[in-house]
Amino acid sequence: MINGLIGKKIGMLEVFDESRCLVPVTVVEAGPCGIVQIKEKNGRDGYGAVQVGFQDVSDRKLTKPQIGHLKKVGDGRWKHLREFRPNGNAELGALVTVDLFSKGDQVNVQGVSKGKGFQGVMKRHNYAGGPASHGSMFHRAPGSLGQSSFPSRVFKNKGLPGQMGNKRITVKGLKIFDVRSEENILLVTGSIPGPIGGMVIVRKAG
Repeated sequence: MINGLIGKKIGMLEVFDESRCLVPVTVVEAGPCGIVQIKEKNGRDGYGAVQVGFQDVSDRKLTKPQIGHLKKVGDGRWKHLREFRPNGNAELGALVTVDLFSKGDQVNVQGVSKGKGFQGVMKRHNYAGGPASHGSMFHRAPGSLGQSSFPSRVFKNKGLPGQMGNKRITVKGLKIFDVRSEENILLVTGSIPGPIGGMVIVRKAG
């Protein structure tokens, strides 16, 4: 089959474990995901992967090439398509559900972090800034950046103001706290990147 699922971040909860300790968990609606395409290493793609789709959508929200691609495997229309590493036999058109995971499994969760727009060095890189009192004229600026006569330039990768957030981030080593098959819900310990309603990818670790 495959080693992961596409899902949607629902929000966070606090739940009690067996020892009556309060555990923060993130609720993820994972699947069901339909298998759209199987790529083989000896085929025209040159690598092995299983492409799956998530979240039903109407035809009017898809392009004609996308509809033609999805029609090859049935009537399913999927908003999101992603590829996963093959793990055993996969069948075109089959549905993959949260039963792929079990309680206690370690997973890596990938998502796109919240965008924070253009930010200065204090917020983006935790610069200390200058004196906050009146008259200093140096409060939230980055200050001295480079050298004088040599090399007389600013080195690459210097922490400067710029776009913050809106990046793909993978959080590793999280644990499946519970699987609720009837609701297609995974409870994952800890927090995962992205806003509520954002798409995430949950993969088995290792």
